[in-house]
Amino acid sequence: MTRASYDVLVVGAGAAGMTAAIEAGRRGRRVLVVDHAANPGEKIRISGGGRCNFTNLGCGPANFLGENPRFATSALRRYTQHDFVKRVDRAGIAWHEKTLGQLFCDDSAKQIVRMLTDDMAAAGVTLKMKTGVDRLDRSGDGWRVVLSDGTLVTATALVVATGGKSIPKMGATGWAYEVARQFDIRVTETRPALVPLTFEAGLLETLIPLAGVAVDATVASAPEGAKARKASFSEAMLFTHRGLSGPAILQISSYWREGEAIVAAMAPGRNVFDELKAAKAANGRQAVHTALGHIVPRRLAESLCEREGAAGNLADLSDAALRRLDQAVNAWSVKPVGSEGYRTAEVTLGGIDTAALDQQTLAAKAVSGLYFIGEAVDVTGWLGGYNFQWAWSSGWAAGQVC
Repeated sequence: MTRASYDVLVVGAGAAGMTAAIEAGRRGRRVLVVDHAANPGEKIRISGGGRCNFTNLGCGPANFLGENPRFATSALRRYTQHDFVKRVDRAGIAWHEKTLGQLFCDDSAKQIVRMLTDDMAAAGVTLKMKTGVDRLDRSGDGWRVVLSDGTLVTATALVVATGGKSIPKMGATGWAYEVARQFDIRVTETRPALVPLTFEAGLLETLIPLAGVAVDATVASAPEGAKARKASFSEAMLFTHRGLSGPAILQISSYWREGEAIVAAMAPGRNVFDELKAAKAANGRQAVHTALGHIVPRRLAESLCEREGAAGNLADLSDAALRRLDQAVNAWSVKPVGSEGYRTAEVTLGGIDTAALDQQTLAAKAVSGLYFIGEAVDVTGWLGGYNFQWAWSSGWAAGQVC
């Protein structure tokens, strides 16, 4: 059996793991990074449509969920979005702001991956891909780890940066949670987050004709007795062949739970009743779906009119009928039956209990030399670059001490 000794073993060559490795390497630590994937930073590479939404200018603790979302405060404040932007600038990577503070590469997400792998090489970090962990044991105050290639690695510090369960086709597993349980560290309930929502067959049959229709909407989740999960987001919403998607839906999916409804305003900021009433006064012979089609997409207008039994011309409709259309547009309450699951979820909600970790270092309080960072931890950000910033920040924090 081949033997190798390092100061730090990082398992996971994603955003958080590579950041931690770079910081530890710059401190003079001998660092090995292993990952069972063929290439490092695969989730970075596919993110943002291939351009990587690498951070958000408005990032702060309020943009995160978890049993204790304030846990993220220390790392986020010590290594901010502005720190990462400076790093991107130094690497000569051109970027642009899209909407809501979201920053993307002008060219390719591969530039971010290359920046990180170049920084690892400069810091003397050893990277081994297509290599997993077969066995993990404590050895005094350190670690004995048998890798899948048969190498026995001893290390003082072990950094677990293997992410969550989202997008399993890219190799995502629950390995971080297995490690936590091996050392009696609690794992909170995990579920897919930032994920499209699905409808039951009967409802879906009536909505399938709308597949492909997109609207700017405000989508809210307000479950009774769960104030912590009350939220609303104003972004695009997309009808699909399975239910609803688009940024507003992905955002609300982190707050929604089975059995609950969501409420969508599909013409937010507009008084649909007043506009239809004015259209009726101006041209009562206009078809109601035509008038409504000036407020929402035509296919959606036709569907809503059919659902509410609003047929014929505006002149034929009472104020009560127009008010029902107003409600149908801006107070549509619908109950999803589920989500598309980890297959399409961008992140995993839940994870390693933050009560078991030091908020400054991400070290396990009860197990010396063990660190959990990134998506594996019960810290989950909104859509829009927040989860990448948590990866950079938590990786940086652990890299200062591991």
